Amino acid sequence: MSRKNTWAILVATAMLALPLASCKDFKTLQENEQLKAQVAELQKENGQVGNDLESMTASRDALAKENDKLKSELKSLKSKHSGKKPSSTKHHRT
Repeated sequence: MSRKNTWAILVATAMLALPLASCKDFKTLQENEQLKAQVAELQKENGQVGNDLESMTASRDALAKENDKLKSELKSLKSKHSGKKPSSTKHHRT
């Protein structure tokens, strides 16, 4: 009799534990799916940020080249006019 009660208790415990375990598994599965979606979104954003970085780097390099060109033009213009200063004529009051 005692063996039958022990087996009955074990079976009842197992039957009660299974739905709880499956419920926990379902919640874990849902969380995993949400996390996978978040990871996919972050990877997409990371790719976009990488593309933005590349285009900004290219723009920066182009602007640096243009800046250097303009600086050299400015230096050449300053050197052409720096030697000769126009004579100023002062008006004297009489």
